[in-house]
Amino acid sequence: MSEDPLKALSDMASDAHARIQAAHEHINPVVEVRRGMRDAGIPADVMTIDCLRTRRRITLILHDEQPGVLLYQFVTIQDEVGDDFKQMALSDVDTTMLFEWIQDYFG
Repeated sequence: MSEDPLKALSDMASDAHARIQAAHEHINPVVEVRRGMRDAGIPADVMTIDCLRTRRRITLILHDEQPGVLLYQFVTIQDEVGDDFKQMALSDVDTTMLFEWIQDYFG
C-alpha cells in the first residue's frame, strides 16, 4: 500500500470504474472524493461511488484516527450517510473487490 491511502484507494476506484464501464454499459458509476468532513473539522477523507440510474451509493471513509482501516457502507443517494459503517483492513481492499461491489450493488 502506498504511503497515501487516499491516492491508493482513488487509483483502485479508477481502475474498477474503467473495468465496470467495459463490462457493463448500463452501470455508469460516478466516483467523487469529498472534502466535507475535513472542512467540518473531522479528520477523514470520504470517497463516494454513485449510480445515478439506481440512486445507490457506496461510501468509503479513511479516518485519520483509524489508519489502515477502510470504513464503508452501502446506502442510497437520498440517505447520504447512515450510522452503521462496516470496516475492513485497507490492505484487504483491491480493484477486483471494488469492481464486484459496484457490479453487485449497482447492477
